[in-house]
This record gives sequence, structure tokens and C-alpha cells, in this order.
Amino acid sequence: MRDLARRIDAATPPGRDRALDALRALAIVGVVLGHWLVTALTNDSGTLRAVSPLSRLPEFTPVSWVFQTLAVFFLVGGRVAAASHTSAFARGTSYRDWLTARLGRLFRPVAVLLVVWAAAAFAMTLSGVPWQTVHTLGKLVLSPLWFLLVLAALTAATPLVAQVHPLWPLAVVLHVDVIRFGLDGPEGLGWTNVAAGWLVPYCLGALWARHGIRKRAVGWALLVTGTVATVLLVLVAGYPASMVGVPGAPVSNLNPPTLAAVTFGLAQCGAAFLLVGPLRRTLRRPAVWAAVALLNLSAMTVFLWHQTAMMAVTMLGLLVGGPTGHGPLTGLHTVPEGHSWILARLAWLPVFALALLACVAVFRTYETGGRRRSRARRPAARRQVRRA
Repeated sequence: MRDLARRIDAATPPGRDRALDALRALAIVGVVLGHWLVTALTNDSGTLRAVSPLSRLPEFTPVSWVFQTLAVFFLVGGRVAAASHTSAFARGTSYRDWLTARLGRLFRPVAVLLVVWAAAAFAMTLSGVPWQTVHTLGKLVLSPLWFLLVLAALTAATPLVAQVHPLWPLAVVLHVDVIRFGLDGPEGLGWTNVAAGWLVPYCLGALWARHGIRKRAVGWALLVTGTVATVLLVLVAGYPASMVGVPGAPVSNLNPPTLAAVTFGLAQCGAAFLLVGPLRRTLRRPAVWAAVALLNLSAMTVFLWHQTAMMAVTMLGLLVGGPTGHGPLTGLHTVPEGHSWILARLAWLPVFALALLACVAVFRTYETGGRRRSRARRPAARRQVRRA
């Protein structure tokens, strides 16, 4: 392992900003852990139903503040896409070729996921699995894909939106919320914020790529103002405290994004800027950098299959627990009530992680594109680091 870490470190291009990879890795870990902690599958007379502990344990709300890291994804996405497009344009690469290369790695693994789950849903239906269970499992698999659609749309629009200052989409979000909540406007208007809300961190990342940013000054400014604005919006304006959707709640901060979600995201972006320096120093260590690089190689596979891993453990627990007489397993099949459920859930996280590693081992080849002719022309370590 030490030899592998040294080879990955030596193969990394000197100009690569390792902090960007680390921020992306932190964001993907946050999303995975967040979904595993706030999604419970309960067994209701043989039917699986999704239940959120946030609706029964409001003291669990701070989990959504820590693990809702989508703004960091879009910040890094805007930074990388803008720099990549500028570099491709300088080399004479056409927009079509650039976009095909950017989106190819995004949608190949998605196609595999859809094929596998279509076959699984068909098999479950034929075998007599209740439709509610099939619907619940399918929804958990498909619901995270909205993020990829938005990211793909913003990536395609990079030549245009890279020139937009983040204050412009922020103003759109503000006006939409004023009309929607303050003037009792149409609820459908809120879906404008799906584009405008995530354009704010994406454009901030593009601005970072174009002109650079004084990371400490801007980081502290965003962290402080974003935090204060979010607190005021929650305490004074009545926005939900949870930064993810809670079943049964009249308003969701995420579906569609609200002004509170955007200001919270700006605070996260500020924290990300402040972390860039320490991350660059830490990632000089070959072992730490190797772990980050390897995670980035399978980032899309991890994102797509982490819900499947959780559901596989849940279903296996049902199959094993029934015949052995153990019944519903706390933290896995039981209703999320009480702090004992939280402790039990934490104990299940390593099991989910092992199942996810198995999924990554099987499906990551569809993300990396399998064997390519270029493999014969450069060492494996250098090839994989560049792909990350």
C-alpha cells in the first residue's frame, strides 16, 4: 500500500490542485453518510416504507447541516468545468468534443444503474413483491439523479454561465422567494430556483477559475454572512431548520431550493475556501493523497450505488432475521424513535460501507470506461490519477 501511495503521488501532475479533489471527496462522503443517516426503511406487514428520522427526532436536525454538502459539489464543479473549457478552447478543442468528454463519464454509470434496477424491479414484481416496496426502493435509487441532471445542464451551459457573477442568480432566488412566500405567489415558481439556486455556487466556482479568489478573506466573509443570513431566515422568516426535505413538512429547503438553502450553501463555500490551504498541506503526504485520489476515481459509482448498498443490507437483514426469529433489527428495520435508534444506526454504517465497497468493485469499470488504447501509452498510476 505504501508503494502504491508513492506511485500515485509521483504520477500526479505537479500543477494539479489536490485540494479540489479533497473537497469533492468530502462532499461525496457527506452525501453518502447523510442519506444513510436520514433514510430508514421500516417493515410494515411485509412492505418496506421509507421514513425519515428527522420527522420523529427533531433534535437530529443538525445532521442535515453537516452532511448536506451539495453546494461544495457545485462550487468544485464550476471551478473545474470553467478551467477545463478554457484549456480545451486554447487547444482548439470543439465545444462538442469537450462536452462529450465531460458528460461521458457522468452518464455511462447512470445507464448501468438504470438497466440493473429496471431488471431488479421487473424481477421483484414477477416474484410477488408488494408494489409499495418496489416503488419505495425505486424512488430511493432514482431520487438522487436530479443532482446529476442539474450538474449536466450547468456543465453544458458553462461557456455562458462562467461569465455570470454569482450575485445575479442569488438575486433571482431572493425575488422568487419574496414572491412565493411573501406575496403568496404560485408554488410552481419555486422550481426556478433549481437552476438559479445551484447556479450561485457554480458561478462562484467559475469566478474562482477565471480570476482567482483571496480565499481567506472571501472564505471568512462567506462563512460569516452566509451563517448569519441562514440563522435569521430560520429564526425570523420561518424557513425550516432542516437543510434536507422532511416528509410531511409544509416547506422543504431543498425541493425546490430556498433562499435559506442558498445562503447555507454560501456558508459552506466559505468554509471550503478556508480549507483549501490546510488541505493542500495535508495532501502532500502520499498516503493521504492516495486515499483521496482513489475515492475520486470511483466518486460517481459511490454516489450512484450508496443507496443500493443500504437497501441490500436492509433486505438481507429481513431475509436472515425472519427465519432466525430475530425479527426487525434496531436501526435497520425499526421506526426511528429514540436515541437508541441513532446509536444503532451508527453501528450499521460500517456494514453499509462494506456493501458499498462490493458495489464499487463490480461497477466502477463503467465509470472509468474499461480498457482503453491509451493504457499502453502511459503508466497505470499516472493514468488513474489524471482521470480522477
